[in-house]
Amino acid sequence: MKTQYYTATSLDGFIATEEDSLDWLFPLGDINDTGYPSFIAHVGALAMGSATYMWMVRHAEKVAEQAGSPWPYEQPAWVFSHRTLPPIEGADVRFVQGDVRAVHKEMVRAAGAKNVWVVGGGDLAGQFFDAGLLDEAIIQVASVTLGKGKQLFPRRVTSPPWKLLSVRQVGTGFAELRYELPNPRAAVAA
Repeated sequence: MKTQYYTATSLDGFIATEEDSLDWLFPLGDINDTGYPSFIAHVGALAMGSATYMWMVRHAEKVAEQAGSPWPYEQPAWVFSHRTLPPIEGADVRFVQGDVRAVHKEMVRAAGAKNVWVVGGGDLAGQFFDAGLLDEAIIQVASVTLGKGKQLFPRRVTSPPWKLLSVRQVGTGFAELRYELPNPRAAVAA
């Protein structure tokens, strides 16, 4: 069982525009050509930030066209937010706030032998990393630049660095990078 950050980013390190748009991403390729189908088959629970969740709410029709329903996940999802957010009908969503450590324990129990996916955003993934709970990052690097927007991972991580496990070309628009992440708590103790 791992806790994984699986996401797409522009070449210049942004996962969304300043307005939380992902429109730049979809013309670049088919998600079924990436490692996503295999990845999602091993996911038992999801963690999501409020901006990512609200993107799903705002684009429910588009999601339903592609996935068959406005909520494409069978797994339970924990959405981290300090505000009250609208529910998506038929979605197993639990709205939470506070320290990711306590919520992570619930997610691990729900996931069973499967993995926990930190869907986004970058700051939420950073909170899991800071708590020593993020094991792996799988990043689809897209062949575009955005100039500014929501950062992939708004943390400085230099020592120890992430360990590159694999690189795979996906079509002509993506490179898939898989990293093992160091536990920042272990690095401080060493």
